Amino acid sequence: MTVLGIETSCDETSAAVVADGKVLSNIISSQLVHAKFGGVVPELASRAHMRMIIDVVDEALAKAGVSKEKLDGIAVTQGPGLVGSLLVGLSFAKALAYGLGIPFIGVNHMEGHLYSTFLEDPQPEYPFIALIVSGGHSMLVHVKQPFDQQLLGQTRDDAAGEAFDKVAKMLGLGYPGGPAIDKLAREGNPKAIDFPRSFLEEDSFDFSFSGIKTSVLYYLRKNNLLPLGNSKPTEKAMADICASFQASVVEVLVTKTVAAAEQYGVKTICLAGGVSANSLLRTEMKRESDRLGIALHFPRLEYCMDNGAMIALVGEMKLASGISSPFDLKAVANLPMEAEG
Repeated sequence: MTVLGIETSCDETSAAVVADGKVLSNIISSQLVHAKFGGVVPELASRAHMRMIIDVVDEALAKAGVSKEKLDGIAVTQGPGLVGSLLVGLSFAKALAYGLGIPFIGVNHMEGHLYSTFLEDPQPEYPFIALIVSGGHSMLVHVKQPFDQQLLGQTRDDAAGEAFDKVAKMLGLGYPGGPAIDKLAREGNPKAIDFPRSFLEEDSFDFSFSGIKTSVLYYLRKNNLLPLGNSKPTEKAMADICASFQASVVEVLVTKTVAAAEQYGVKTICLAGGVSANSLLRTEMKRESDRLGIALHFPRLEYCMDNGAMIALVGEMKLASGISSPFDLKAVANLPMEAEG
């Protein structure tokens, strides 16, 4: 089975070809135009998708050495995401599938991340706990079997990636903020500043990162270190702020994930989403999983970001189970994890 996957949920235009679970191509075109605005501008994102999608799909097919006529199905992100961006990919996929007379499958973007670790060998074993962390989402999921999953907790306010981006903006590090903070934190002292850890109620698997973001703002104001203040942080101070902030976020993510694995008696943990590329998160999760004898899986960096390969894989899994989508399928900006395409 050969499936084309299309991902246009936010600011990456991506297309990939997956055949029998193997990635033949994975093309990602990132939109650099948003950097100067400090975040994604929806109107600009959708226009960029319209300009890029034909070229990206053609490149994915060419690199895979697969003609459109050889495709068995087309998978595309239905949601969640920016509705204008979603509509570009969804409309393109419908038209192409209809013209070729093949099925198309709407895929939940979060399920794409959830199963992205299956793009690698060895693959995770069921059941497992998945931590999905990105700019818009932070969630813990108990996965019993394919598409048999239970949402254990999610963010109540800022997602982890959103907190990284907002703190980076305060520090004048630009967008996206996660990689910049990760790089600077390696030179800093994670214990220099005692930023709070928000664990919420006892036994809760929900997340909250608005408090840590606000704490960083108050710290900068108190020490007159905002870029608009009388002075800017020194390189050492900047590194310590980044390291201390990052340590606070990572400690909460790791503690809750490990607690979920222990509570549900699973022996496998999967990391996914853009923030799963964070070096400290990977290091600390590996240390804790090794201590408990739990297998840890995370995808390579190109599969952490939004990508067509994860969408194609989920589409292939659904097609193999006889699942496809009607051509009147709508883009849903807030599509919940449990919803099927």
